[in-house]
Amino acid sequence: MSILVTPKTRVLVQGITGGFGARHTQLSLAYGTQIVAGVTPGKGGQMFDQTVPVFDTVSAAVAATGATASAVFVPPAFAADAILEGVDAGLDLVVCITEGIPVNDMVRVKRALQGCRTRLIGPNCPGIVTPGEGKDSHNGCRIGISPGYIHKKGPVGVVSRSGTLTYEAVWQLTCRGIGQSTCVGIGGDPVNGTSHLDVIRMFNEDPETRGIIMIGEIGGSSEEEAAEWIKAHCQKPVAGFIAGATAPPGRRMGHAGAIVSGGKGTAAAKIEAFKAAGIAVATTPSEMADTLLKMM
Repeated sequence: MSILVTPKTRVLVQGITGGFGARHTQLSLAYGTQIVAGVTPGKGGQMFDQTVPVFDTVSAAVAATGATASAVFVPPAFAADAILEGVDAGLDLVVCITEGIPVNDMVRVKRALQGCRTRLIGPNCPGIVTPGEGKDSHNGCRIGISPGYIHKKGPVGVVSRSGTLTYEAVWQLTCRGIGQSTCVGIGGDPVNGTSHLDVIRMFNEDPETRGIIMIGEIGGSSEEEAAEWIKAHCQKPVAGFIAGATAPPGRRMGHAGAIVSGGKGTAAAKIEAFKAAGIAVATTPSEMADTLLKMM
């Protein structure tokens, strides 16, 4: 099984006619993703790649195609409104790839998400992949920018704040002949949608996910919160890695959320929380897959 998306998920792409959105839509189509619509205001009625109809609004695209998930490839100034358009249209899932959305805009989005059916992944994330069956698993669901060819269907769930480290963990698993149930890049911005804990809970409930890799970074407390829940409730082996052990205090490191302040959010504190929860900690990125496989 998988979490959040399956090869049957019907996906629309917001910003499909832009260069970045167009490129990754083509890659998702090649992976087998059911891209059923695109949305670009003012370009409704056009066709993308001769197969995907383009609409002016998300609500029109949903009404015409039955899409339940979207990928947001919209410039930062307009991305929050794009997310909210997906919420208003009643989508189950919105995956926002856009980087650099103003924090105030995301606070507005976070408030709008409370109590509604829509789940947000991101922003500033690589997205989500559920591999399919068959050669190279190229009949799965890829929403975002993750390289599809590195994935293989199997029993390990991956959740990460870092896109690059997501790819590294996936490739290590695939090279060892171990596939993935679903891989979720939640993004590293300080105000985002889905958390480590949200994804860990879903993996714990998925009967075909038999092990989990959780990748975190300095800054914030989401990893510690997930570790506390894992210690009390998780029935599956979890391996973890925390990026940023050598980061100087007070300096931003990559993601907007990767900043240590007030003595909290350090790599040492997160690693200690992992160990206390029974999570096996990889000391370097190259050991992530092997650390989990030893537990499994």
